Amino acid sequence: MYIVTAKEMYGIDQYTTEEIGMEGKLLMENAGRAISEKIESKAEMTDLIMVIAGSGNNGGDGYVIARTMLNMGYETAVIQVVPDAKITGDARYHKNLYINCGGSVSITQDAAEVEGALQESDIVVDAILGIGAKGKLREPVKEIVEVINDCDAYVISVDIPSGLPADEGAAAFDSVQADCTVIVGFPKMSAFLQHTTGYYGEWETVAIGFPGEAQTDLTRSMWTHSQFLQTMPERRQNSHKSDHGRGLIIGGSEEMPGSISMTVRAALRAGAGLITAGTVKQAIPVVASQCIEATHLKLGDTNGYISTENTIPYENYDAVVLGMGLGRHETTRSQVKEAVSRVKGPLILDADGLFHIRNELNLLIDRTNPTVVTPHPGEMAMLTGVSAGDILQEPFSYAKTFAQTYGVYVVLKGTYTIVTAPDGRQSVNTTGNQGLAKGGSGDVLSGIILAMAMQHNDLYNALRNACYVHGKAADILIAQSHSVYDLMASDVVEGIAKVYRTLTDGT
Repeated sequence: MYIVTAKEMYGIDQYTTEEIGMEGKLLMENAGRAISEKIESKAEMTDLIMVIAGSGNNGGDGYVIARTMLNMGYETAVIQVVPDAKITGDARYHKNLYINCGGSVSITQDAAEVEGALQESDIVVDAILGIGAKGKLREPVKEIVEVINDCDAYVISVDIPSGLPADEGAAAFDSVQADCTVIVGFPKMSAFLQHTTGYYGEWETVAIGFPGEAQTDLTRSMWTHSQFLQTMPERRQNSHKSDHGRGLIIGGSEEMPGSISMTVRAALRAGAGLITAGTVKQAIPVVASQCIEATHLKLGDTNGYISTENTIPYENYDAVVLGMGLGRHETTRSQVKEAVSRVKGPLILDADGLFHIRNELNLLIDRTNPTVVTPHPGEMAMLTGVSAGDILQEPFSYAKTFAQTYGVYVVLKGTYTIVTAPDGRQSVNTTGNQGLAKGGSGDVLSGIILAMAMQHNDLYNALRNACYVHGKAADILIAQSHSVYDLMASDVVEGIAKVYRTLTDGT
């Protein structure tokens, strides 16, 4: 499913009406009826449903919802919070239909009157503002939104909570806090941003008839379970270990041997054929005790950290991941630079590997083979020279610019991890939960990425599936045996098997 900006959504709507010839009032009817089905699934026949309608398409959708629910036998009323002169075109058409069906409308911009009406309501349908809202709300809408947020009723927003920006980059706004949002057509960017996603409450989308031709230029999408099932390579019965990739993991130190251990275990559990852990001799006993299936490449060290004196046979490996537990000592930096210049297959840079390359980013441009960087927002801020807050405000834009500038794949980790290809395509992962907010989760993801990169022909799909498996493993574990409090990164490694079972049992 695609993810759109406000401009893209307007373009889809315009194409549908002007090029396809579908009338706006029909789209409005489709939207209102589809949303009404969702409301019906949450309502009791004794509930009073109060629609708060503004102008434009959102208000028109609200009138279709009110008429549909009224005709289904629900007690329904509309409070129109804009002057009647602002209800025009398709919205006016549907308002008249609602009135002709016996519907009642109160027109007021007095927040106190709205508050009084909401005290008697069980479900409030927010149909005030659509995707064009920008900045702080003006009175009287601002106060009406505050009244909605303070009421005890269950609040359902139409397409987007009123006042919430559709796009990234907005920090100052007022918004309805919805319990549920029924999104029309395609989810908007703000559904995936840390500071705005919470205003949606639970959300789902409804289709209203937008044609496929209107979607051809969209480059942002969600990655789903069905896509995971469709794109995971099948294993041939006569395959052997070399078919599934020979990977090298470089990292670890005397002080941080656990990081590379989790990456090694995750890579093997995710399906890699052969894995070698390149680390200092002090870390090898820990890695060996945690994963007896791996081989080891002992690297020289300075004070327990990988030093500059190692000659690593990168040519023997199909892909390399570098950085976890590596440390930030100066003696290690040249080893990272050498990997960037010598690794011929996919190179995945994570954690301290990103730190060491932050001032050498132009080296990434010179690589002829794929590079993957896996920063969290703080590391992305370090790479781009902006604040972590800036990254969280505009993660899609910063990830895309970085990917296109340096010709790399970016896995920007977060509540909604964004995978960006060098050509600008972007995909959002929707699996995972707050149990992953623990040390080591990123190390596990890097191991899964390594395994996927060696098994897929399409690296973009490999990254999307890696993020999916990582998050889904956590979701299954929380559902079956763990809580978001006790889940550890090492548990997620074991959860990978549960995700792979869905490839064969269809769940």
